[in-house]
Amino acid sequence: MTFARWLCVIQGLYYVVTGVWPLISMRTFEAVTGEKVDDWLVKTVGVLITVIGGVIVLAGLRSHVSLEVAVLSAGSALVLLGIDVWYTARRIIPRVYLLDAAAELVLLVGWAVAWFLGR
Repeated sequence: MTFARWLCVIQGLYYVVTGVWPLISMRTFEAVTGEKVDDWLVKTVGVLITVIGGVIVLAGLRSHVSLEVAVLSAGSALVLLGIDVWYTARRIIPRVYLLDAAAELVLLVGWAVAWFLGR
């Protein structure tokens, strides 16, 4: 399996697990991430992250890591990293979200390596 395929599977599974978590147990999700005002919004984002993760993992498993999948993967990691850092710095969300920011940064570095290896 190529590096990009492994990266897709890892990122996709991470997104599926973190996306499904508030759908399965909002109580445990809030215990870790803090109380939420709009549960419907958390669940909406969870479903979207789950779908993105599913598409990414499917591309990795099918050996079809197209440019579009790479852009979706890296772009999602970049946006989630930015949101985590921006809103944590403004004390709108708890610092625990910096753990996700670190994971997103690792994924971004992984996509940079995959791009370099693919050249």
